[in-house]
Amino acid sequence: MSGEVATAMFAGGSGPSASARPARLLDPGMCLTLRPMAYPRFFEMYRAAIKNTWTVEEVDFGTDLADLAKMTPAERHLVQRLVAFFATGDSIVANNLVLNLYRHVNAPEARMYLSRQLYEEALHVQFYLTLLDTYVPDHAERQRAFAAVENIPSIKQKADFCQRWIDSICGLERLDTAAQRRQFLLNLICFAACIEGLFFFGAFAYVYFLRSKGLLHGLAGGTNWVFRDESAHMAFAFEVVATIRAEEPELFDDGLERDVRAMLAEAIECEAQFAADLLAGGVAGLSIGDVRSYLAYCADQRLATLGMAKQYGAANPFGFLALQDVQEVTNFFERRVSAYQVGVEGEVTLDAAF
Repeated sequence: MSGEVATAMFAGGSGPSASARPARLLDPGMCLTLRPMAYPRFFEMYRAAIKNTWTVEEVDFGTDLADLAKMTPAERHLVQRLVAFFATGDSIVANNLVLNLYRHVNAPEARMYLSRQLYEEALHVQFYLTLLDTYVPDHAERQRAFAAVENIPSIKQKADFCQRWIDSICGLERLDTAAQRRQFLLNLICFAACIEGLFFFGAFAYVYFLRSKGLLHGLAGGTNWVFRDESAHMAFAFEVVATIRAEEPELFDDGLERDVRAMLAEAIECEAQFAADLLAGGVAGLSIGDVRSYLAYCADQRLATLGMAKQYGAANPFGFLALQDVQEVTNFFERRVSAYQVGVEGEVTLDAAF
């Protein structure tokens, strides 16, 4: 950055000031102005995320190893595949956040939330690393788990899907045209609705199924916290989409909706192939048909959140999700929870100006 540009930015002079408020959320630039606050909802979501702070050290895996020893071979295969997916799933989301989302969502209060989300994704990576170290003590086996995105077809298919959408806008320096903004919207919707909203929700369902059988309470306890974080990430992304819709409704045309529906359909197929792999040995109480119905149910929830008509008309086939004795699981049905919050001191006046 040249001295002249820096002086203009921070002294408020004329010239290419990055601190001026853009007219719309996707207008190119690097806005630095938090007063007056244009998008207080994003700041509120940031503050709520700060309250929901947890650490990996709080997770107790004390009984999980004994549970693994008494599980059937088919159940252990399910867990091994889950662990292999978890090994890199959150890193993929973090990469897209840094490479694409932070770059183009031009509001400092939104970038504050994205910064917090990046911390949470790192925390999830730490949680799953600890999970692997606990469940898979053999070094060579752990290496194979981390290589699953290349070597296990059902996981590689999902990773390739994610990477294709990351790459779809990595070359976009600016969002100047309607076509570029639609590309960005598709990336944002993909990571919220398909990756966090289908791939991760599908994985969480297996964890809660195992807990319903009295197994792997440590994994389930940590998953509660990861699940709440991911639900908040989805809520933020959909709030960004709603804001863009209000500012630029012309972007939400029939072509965008067709692309969203096709994207969700492909994500369901990827996750169904993963289910076929997980359940290859036959796990009593789970079927590929029920998993597919659950994924269709989730896809309909995402479509409804996006203001689009539901497509699949599927019901949630997993009664064990509704019966879980944890408040957090209510997020499966799009309700808000507030457990495990820590205090945040101080008040903020959102309409104040310098």
